[in-house]
Amino acid sequence: MKTHYDYSDKVVLITGAGSGFGQLAAQCFAEAGAQLAICDVNETAVETVAEALRGKGMDVLSMACDVSQGAQVEAFVGACVEKYGRLDVAVNNAGVAQQKLRIHDCDEAMWDHTNDINLKGVFLCMKFELTQMLKQAGGSILNVSSAAGVMGAPFLGIYSAGKHGVIGLTKSAALEYGRKNIRVNAICPAFSKTPLLEKGLNVAGGKKLENLLQGNPMQRLGETEEIVQAMLWACCDDNGFMNGVAISLDGGLAAG
Repeated sequence: MKTHYDYSDKVVLITGAGSGFGQLAAQCFAEAGAQLAICDVNETAVETVAEALRGKGMDVLSMACDVSQGAQVEAFVGACVEKYGRLDVAVNNAGVAQQKLRIHDCDEAMWDHTNDINLKGVFLCMKFELTQMLKQAGGSILNVSSAAGVMGAPFLGIYSAGKHGVIGLTKSAALEYGRKNIRVNAICPAFSKTPLLEKGLNVAGGKKLENLLQGNPMQRLGETEEIVQAMLWACCDDNGFMNGVAISLDGGLAAG
């Protein structure tokens, strides 16, 4: 049985909402009553998600946005506030995978592309989200890190470095803004059933699915619904004292 949350008085912003965790999060937050602002670098994908929700009578603002570009992020957050007047919850979910390579085989272009989105993108989103939340004296930010953000990830060194950085930003912001009634937390999913995983399995050197299953204490992948339920819980008012936490959602992987 899924827990039911009430976001009927909340404005919720979600990045990377065109697929995977972000797509399902948009659906679940909307079903919980939230007014939504969603974006994705893939305009067609995010508009498809938005239209499906609008067809159910839900209030959704959707835009194309490359989170590595400050002007685009500022415009997206600004459009959200212009439409709804405030921003209560932000889920910084947009991210990309990395081709599996040893560190010495990676190049600067791979570093720049991966961390421009996975780390710089979270920083830029937080910058403009926090600016608005300070004006309204409160809010909740949830950053999507990874199991690779709390432990080493062989052959994914660049990705792991960026996801560790996301947790550093999360914890630092929690200390800076907690007294301003702004909570900042992170979730750290392990391999879950998303298009990003499918892409990772298909690139050169990618792990076979059976190896991923064998390497997890629970012998399975995460379900997208499990990750999104954690998002709903982490951001809700009933959970108002949790701040600066990186929540592992990994079947026990990081416990080893």
